[in-house]
Amino acid sequence: MGRIIALANQKGGVGKTTTSMNLAASLATLEKKVLLVDADPQANASSGLGVDVQTVEVSLYQCIIDGTDPHEAIYETDIQGLDLLPSHIDLVGAEIEMLHIEQREQVMKRLLRPLLTEYDFILIDCSPSLGLITVNALTAADSVIIPVQCEYFALEGISKLLNTIKLIKSRLNPALEIEGFLLTMYDSRLRLANQIKEEVQRHFQELVFKTLITRNVKLSEAPSHGMPAILYDADSAGARNHLALAQEIIDKMKK
Repeated sequence: MGRIIALANQKGGVGKTTTSMNLAASLATLEKKVLLVDADPQANASSGLGVDVQTVEVSLYQCIIDGTDPHEAIYETDIQGLDLLPSHIDLVGAEIEMLHIEQREQVMKRLLRPLLTEYDFILIDCSPSLGLITVNALTAADSVIIPVQCEYFALEGISKLLNTIKLIKSRLNPALEIEGFLLTMYDSRLRLANQIKEEVQRHFQELVFKTLITRNVKLSEAPSHGMPAILYDADSAGARNHLALAQEIIDKMKK
């Protein structure tokens, strides 16, 4: 049986989509069957994996609002074993349209759970908000990865996210766990980055991934070429970091 992992942080610019894409590609490279669900209306994970979002006819939006079979929306990517359920700008209005749906917090769970027989991992790239779509993702997920960038204001808003997770655990998804806090955009030369790393590790201890995602030019360039770092430059630090993260998650599941 597969595992659903949401990547969430309502703070923008923390490397959430970059992590979603590259972790998904790395897990597939390690011979896992992976579905990346793009639950962000900006659809950056979709375009970053080579899908022309302007031409997408069936997306996560149709699956949520019209009850379309997700198989009709799933794209195969250039990486063997990695599929994508793309997003669309229409998703912006989905939260309003969902208000009339019964058990509206459970829509994504009903959509994705049946797919667990086909995939080892389903990763959900959440939008930078704590709206109804993100609540849906956390209700559907087994666990959540929280990216934290090693910059000023890094811990701002984390308590709000943790309160949301606590609320969802108590009311909608008692099995939800924190998979881990992931330190992103780390530059060992910067004193501030080291201070934040130590602060997060002291605060959250064993919940912090050992793998650090370092600042890396290739990691930033890869999405503009419609591919993850592992295809763009497999030797880059960004590609190696995400492979290490994928291995850490796989090893943790074996325990």
